[in-house]
Amino acid sequence: MSRRLLPTLLIAFLGIASSLRAAADTPPNIVILFADDMGYGDPSCYGHPLIRTPHLDRLADEGLRLTSFLTGCWCVPSRTQLITGRYMPRVKFNGGTGSDGKGGLPDTEKTLAEALKEAGYATHMVGKWHLGYKQKKFLPTHQGFETWFGLPYSNDYIKPWVRTDEPLGLYRGDEMVEHPFDQDPLTTRYTEEAVKRIEESNGPFLLYLAYAMPHLPLHVSDERRGKSKAGLYGDVIEEVDWSVGEVLAALEKKGVADNTLVFFASDNGPWVEMPPRMQQAGNELWHAGSTGPLRGSKGQTYEGGPRVPAIVRWPGKIQPGRTSGELVGMPDIYRTLVELGGGTLPDHPVDGHDLAPFLRGESEASPREAYYYFRSGLEAVRVGRWKLRTTTGKPELFDMVTDPYERVNRAGEMPDKVAELRKRMDAMAEEVGGKVAGG
Repeated sequence: MSRRLLPTLLIAFLGIASSLRAAADTPPNIVILFADDMGYGDPSCYGHPLIRTPHLDRLADEGLRLTSFLTGCWCVPSRTQLITGRYMPRVKFNGGTGSDGKGGLPDTEKTLAEALKEAGYATHMVGKWHLGYKQKKFLPTHQGFETWFGLPYSNDYIKPWVRTDEPLGLYRGDEMVEHPFDQDPLTTRYTEEAVKRIEESNGPFLLYLAYAMPHLPLHVSDERRGKSKAGLYGDVIEEVDWSVGEVLAALEKKGVADNTLVFFASDNGPWVEMPPRMQQAGNELWHAGSTGPLRGSKGQTYEGGPRVPAIVRWPGKIQPGRTSGELVGMPDIYRTLVELGGGTLPDHPVDGHDLAPFLRGESEASPREAYYYFRSGLEAVRVGRWKLRTTTGKPELFDMVTDPYERVNRAGEMPDKVAELRKRMDAMAEEVGGKVAGG
């Protein structure tokens, strides 16, 4: 080999190595797809016999499907965990966040969008917020998101389901731009907005798409109405799946799919035991989804409330086709995404763990040891395989390995385990300034 050629080859080699290193160090784009009230058993990849979700199935085939993913048992706690990485009792909202509610995220919270924006990300939100709206400072565009198109809270905050005179309107930025509006094409409109943000992206971005569906009242576009084998509810779920497909296609068309982490989940389980106020004006009891084999419903701390479908795809980092029953919680998503994006965590405690080694397959075990279930106070805790629930006035102890369906109460035969877990609950309740439910 010519000596004159060696420097040229060396320069070329160093250039390639530098490019590979830069690609490896490039923070991923982040897309969060968040369904509202979708049940653990609704997607076909989680066992539904009739509803077809080919795009969610594909996402699972190309990524990691989680079967013990826990979040809040209703809307606001789950979104609090995602956006702040903290259990809701830690966050001082100082009021409600639905219609007429005067509360909202305080300035002391560092949102996911704020952390990633500081790290150089473009930050966009489409869809439902539900973390405060009465003052503009509570809205997404004052909480780290550069753009927002969506609803300030759930789509049922209108008469006759909620006794309010507050108009339910679509916002762009911090202004209501459309009232009244037709909810039937809302999933389609949200999808078009999300695709537009991807098409216009230049550099790392966070896109948070929080669907209105399948929260009651159900709405679906004319194009996809009557197409499923599972009635109106099936139509709605299949339209959400269609939307997932459109977002994935937009990432591929833009050429950024290989450097994008996509996270899909529901905020909580389905409203199987919906309150009487919802059982009117077209809502039917069968307009709720499936918890699969799990016990409970939205608003409860049996698993059907907080355990939801959750899928993570990260090409080249997550081995495709993995399924894991390891315990993972919504606050982990906050911490993981902030750290992957090069952001800085807040000074106050967060309740999440960094999942990156687990996602990459460097560890088969999730870093999460325990998860705390809050509703009317602290209602339950899971540590490893054991879950203690206290709301019935007597302890309920379940082995989540042999009995994830919570059918057999083992408290009577294992008083030491009950005492151990109750001690954990007392300590957490004291830490967050709350109480253990059930006395």
